[in-house]
Amino acid sequence: MTKKKSFDCVEMKRKAQKRLQAEYEARKEEFSSYSEFITATAAQSPETHEFLEKVRRAGKTTRA
Repeated sequence: MTKKKSFDCVEMKRKAQKRLQAEYEARKEEFSSYSEFITATAAQSPETHEFLEKVRRAGKTTRA
């Protein structure tokens, strides 16, 4: 018997990509490329900032 999934990470990824693509289409005049848009969006994200801070701290403790 298989357990019913309560979370589908593939579906979550698809929805996030669709949302980002729609936002890019609405704002593409502001950016020279999709890559630039993604970089700018990530730089403004509190979640991304928090994640990168954790990565930096982990890197400092493992390089000691």
